[in-house]
Amino acid sequence: MRSYIFYLFLALLLAASQTALAAGCPPPYAGLIQNGAYAVADLQGNIVEGCNLDTPYIPASILKVPTALAALSVLGPDYRFKTRFYTDAEDSLYIQGFGDPMLIPEEIRSIFNALKLRGLRQVRNIYIDASQFALEHQSPGSEFSDNPYDAPVGPTAVNFNSVPVRMTREGLVFSGEPNTPFLPLMTEAAQGLSAGSRRINICRGNCNADREMARYAAQLFRALQEEAGIPGQGQLALKPTPPTARLIYEHRSSKNLQELTSSFLKFSSNYISNLVYLAVGAEKFGWPATWGKANQAVRQELERQLGAKTAADIAHRDGSGLCRTNRVTARAMLEVLRAFRPHAWLLRKHGGVPGKSGTMSGVYNYAGYLDDGRAYVILLNQWGNKRGQVLELLRNGGVPKRAAAAHKPAVHAKRPAKASAGKRAVISRQSKKKPKRK
Repeated sequence: MRSYIFYLFLALLLAASQTALAAGCPPPYAGLIQNGAYAVADLQGNIVEGCNLDTPYIPASILKVPTALAALSVLGPDYRFKTRFYTDAEDSLYIQGFGDPMLIPEEIRSIFNALKLRGLRQVRNIYIDASQFALEHQSPGSEFSDNPYDAPVGPTAVNFNSVPVRMTREGLVFSGEPNTPFLPLMTEAAQGLSAGSRRINICRGNCNADREMARYAAQLFRALQEEAGIPGQGQLALKPTPPTARLIYEHRSSKNLQELTSSFLKFSSNYISNLVYLAVGAEKFGWPATWGKANQAVRQELERQLGAKTAADIAHRDGSGLCRTNRVTARAMLEVLRAFRPHAWLLRKHGGVPGKSGTMSGVYNYAGYLDDGRAYVILLNQWGNKRGQVLELLRNGGVPKRAAAAHKPAVHAKRPAKASAGKRAVISRQSKKKPKRK
């Protein structure tokens, strides 16, 4: 009882101190920001207004912007993930992945076409080689729920590591989408579900993520092997590629990093952004990929672009922002937006202007560019979601919209030619159901 009272007192004390931190916000923002910050910088990067600029807050998915900034520099916009395919004397197929987030059925069909052109005539055993990842733990911040945004990441992972299933009223289970064939594991994934279609995280609760990812990948490759008319049956297992196996094909993803970045920013995909984050570390320090290498590589790149002091105010534990121990200050986020300005066209619109949202329980953030091109950030770590009202004030010079003089906002800078803007439909499937945390 005594310890309960102590922790209750501590929680109340922390809540009071957090409220005090936001006391410096000027009106009319003070009535909207109980625990948080806001800031605006001009086109040269000079801060023109704001409050609590140097207080660290949970960023949620706006952390995907510094992830994208580091990845586009370290890997380059034309970077493509690879997957290697080996065979042995027993007609086994070894699949060695390097974290390609786009191993979806459409991509795997093109892989089998390429394998047939390279002489593949039969596949008996299918082995998933997970040796290029050595993760210390699964995605930081994941709650291992049914939701696709909690899906694990791995070197050979298919279909966003979420299973599309459709349950009929009669209890029959089918694939939940036309491009994905029915797989045995769909019956397990649908247990306990009501009628309807949905996507289910393959690793719910206390599961072995490597084993479940390998099982899903092997079953999908087997089904599409049969669809491609390639005969053969055998084991489906997790197994490293032996030195005696022969490399017959190295596949490069059909989407480059710039396209992937646009997708994980616009659709807030934790799965894609974490795989990109891990690739930054592995390409800089060598495979296998680890969270430690990714953390170090991204920190070094942000120090190079933003300076050591600013980079120190960005606590990166993952690439998606899902982890609640991530932190960022408003001042540091404005520096990120200054450096990210050439890539601003990759963002979608929130509240009428290009930006990135960040949403978790008790976290409501925005970061982006106002109508006149000035960078802005809103960090609200509080129960009341007032970010839309704060953004409205920023767009109207601190005056509520109903009291602002009618005016036509300036046109935001146009983005470059739409080389890849139309290629997002497949990736958006992961986010058909809006998650509560982004």
